[in-house]
Amino acid sequence: MMTLAIHDQRLAKPGPQNAALRDYDSVRRAIAFISENWRAQPTIEAMADAAGVTPDELHHLFRRWASITPKAFMQALTLDHAKGLLRDSASILDAALDSGLSGPGRLHDLFVTHEAMSPGEWKNGGAGLTLRYGFHPSPFGTAIVIATDRGLSGLAFADPGEEKIALADMTRRWPNATYVEDHEGTAPLAARIFDSKLWRPDQPLRVVLIGTDFEVRVWETLLKIPMGRAVSYSDIACNISNPKASRAVGAAVGRNPVSFVVPCHRALGKSGTLTGYHWGITRKQAMLGWEAGRVGVQ
Repeated sequence: MMTLAIHDQRLAKPGPQNAALRDYDSVRRAIAFISENWRAQPTIEAMADAAGVTPDELHHLFRRWASITPKAFMQALTLDHAKGLLRDSASILDAALDSGLSGPGRLHDLFVTHEAMSPGEWKNGGAGLTLRYGFHPSPFGTAIVIATDRGLSGLAFADPGEEKIALADMTRRWPNATYVEDHEGTAPLAARIFDSKLWRPDQPLRVVLIGTDFEVRVWETLLKIPMGRAVSYSDIACNISNPKASRAVGAAVGRNPVSFVVPCHRALGKSGTLTGYHWGITRKQAMLGWEAGRVGVQ
């Protein structure tokens, strides 16, 4: 039986929003508008109106949030850009270091070292595990950070008022674990994930992958994708020597418990389409646009 120690007030919608959450709330509205209207190349005034800010505020918002202009961000959301991300996606995986991140020239990557829990630990639904969790502001809404003593094991996202739902979604993955709220204990992990100044190869982020053998192989493949690029589900299937398993790969990508860090948002349809994302297509677009600002829109 799952043991879950939760204080309801931690899950309630926060009062004065953290600046990062305010930024993302405006960005989320802008993304929704741009996604529906990018073919018409809307003006910055129209985008600002949709986001509920002035044009100057929108310009500064995107500069602050993603080091990118609203116009460049709009470019990053186009299908043509997505297709560009997929260029040579198969060779990207073929050339990636077996260890995942930290390859030469990958200065924008979030350096990660990972291990997989035993199949028995997954099969038992996390029985005997104590998972600590905390809610933290992030560039993509409220982040739910979940950790074991061995490292980060879960990362989810929620819009205001949906924190409890997102936490419940995560706890269902390992129903027999014990969950303890630990905001202070998980805060350093949240900082390490979202503050690019802390992305250091000499201090890699430890990640523990809890899933089936097939899922872990898919997630390890995701870790090979550099920031600013993307791969197709079929390329992932080929990389794990199971070229007919594209559908199963898609399901495994959707069950990735460590969003953003294990970059499932960099997996696209073969034509460049932004297929489903567990935490919402808008958030997937936000992550790709945010990363485009750090590597330069191609």
